Amino acid sequence: MRKLDVPSWLREPPSWLVLTSLLVLWQVATWVFKPAPFLLPDPISVGRALIANPTMYLVNAYYTTANTLIGFGLSVIIGFGLALGIVYSRFLESTVYTTLVAINSMPKVALAPLFVVWMGTGNTSKIAMAFLIAIFAIVIDAVLGLRTLDTEIVDLGRSMRGSPLKLLWKIRLPNALPSLFAGMKVAIGLSLVGVLVGEFVSAQHGLGYVIMAAQGAFDTPRVFVAILLLSVLGTLLFKSLEFIERRVIPWHVSQRAVSH
Repeated sequence: MRKLDVPSWLREPPSWLVLTSLLVLWQVATWVFKPAPFLLPDPISVGRALIANPTMYLVNAYYTTANTLIGFGLSVIIGFGLALGIVYSRFLESTVYTTLVAINSMPKVALAPLFVVWMGTGNTSKIAMAFLIAIFAIVIDAVLGLRTLDTEIVDLGRSMRGSPLKLLWKIRLPNALPSLFAGMKVAIGLSLVGVLVGEFVSAQHGLGYVIMAAQGAFDTPRVFVAILLLSVLGTLLFKSLEFIERRVIPWHVSQRAVSH
């Protein structure tokens, strides 16, 4: 039986087509069901709210993005350092690892007010929240990548008198990069969530602050603008990491594409 030829744009529809379809469905749903505007505004009303004051949204998006990237960067640097320590030290594995698991089990929303008390209402408390939420994913995936090794390759490196530092740089680190990037792609979204949690608790700027201020005024279109901007921001950050991954470890990306 002859297989039906499906166009490539239907097999793997581009992102812009998916988003446009969702917006059209949203608009049609508001026309059909006619919900109250303060419950569910239509995309046209949301677009008008964005056009009315685009500078305000861009400025607040800048603060949210900057704090997210700083918190994420700290989680990658410190998290990978902790992963190295956990892999090479049983003491750190039994202490730091357990501590991270305990901290990750705590409700982050409950910690946000404490961070505001300790660090103030500025950017520091938001960066700390982003760091705290994201670091666990980095450590877990980095430890997994550093430990998942072909023992024959390690034995070959040692037989060639490779020092521990050379084994780390030539074998362990390249092997850990796929897992590390997987953790980073999870952590970048968690960092954004951490910043938002901090902005919800106390802030003078940021998209979380915009949402809280608009909610208090029952300005639902403005809330939806901020939410959509957060969705775009999270997607761009994720796609940026995918772009970097393709440049740093193209061999892994090509193998993954072939497997699919």
